[in-house]
Amino acid sequence: MKVAAIQHDIVWADREKNFEALEPRIAEAAVVGAKLIVLSEMFSTGFVVDRDDIGEPIGGPSSQFLARMAHTHGITVCGTCPEIQSDDRRPFNSFVVARPDGSFERYLKIHPFTYGGEDKHFRAGNQHVTITVDDIRISLFVCYDLRFADEFWAVARNTDAYIVPANWPQSRREHWMALLTARAIENQAYVIGCNRIGEGGNLRYAGDSCIIDPLGVTIANAGDSANTIFADIESSTVRAVREKFPFLQDRR
Repeated sequence: MKVAAIQHDIVWADREKNFEALEPRIAEAAVVGAKLIVLSEMFSTGFVVDRDDIGEPIGGPSSQFLARMAHTHGITVCGTCPEIQSDDRRPFNSFVVARPDGSFERYLKIHPFTYGGEDKHFRAGNQHVTITVDDIRISLFVCYDLRFADEFWAVARNTDAYIVPANWPQSRREHWMALLTARAIENQAYVIGCNRIGEGGNLRYAGDSCIIDPLGVTIANAGDSANTIFADIESSTVRAVREKFPFLQDRR
């Protein structure tokens, strides 16, 4: 299956401008043959975590945009956005996966980024989510989750690929690259990391979106520009690596 990660800038707290910028890039990736397209964390607003008015309802404008792109191009499109559920005004950082048939799947970010104040305005999720796209088992995580290896370990045996959308700052770019590679190596699975570029919230973002194979080899890297990266990922490759190097069975 061909996957694409769109590395993009984000206009701060302006959903319509971000939709307008992303729509042609999603179309371009679909034309090339991508069946799964990944956008960054908080793709429609930027990492706005200091305002109580940034949330939107489930089925709000951001998920509607993903659904429209998925239906229009006959593909699966995903990214995170701030979604409010009826029992609390604080949103979740919700990783929304839109299918071409109009259905959705959601993972709620387990680890709010307390260092950046996300925990003060956002709720924490508490469940892992693994989906299947073209027979490839994909587990969903978001940005800061990447620092917690145990979360990835918990679902490794039933995972072929991890997706990690992020707003990871340039000042810690070495951590981003090292942790993505580590998660791939230790779990013998693909890792698709999609980060933003540009500036927002007084931070600069370097991008470095990449796709890493189950042996820890980077097979696509977006650098620091507005690039879209592609890779073909196969569950058979994951099985072959795990059969040749049966390391997962030795975990305690």
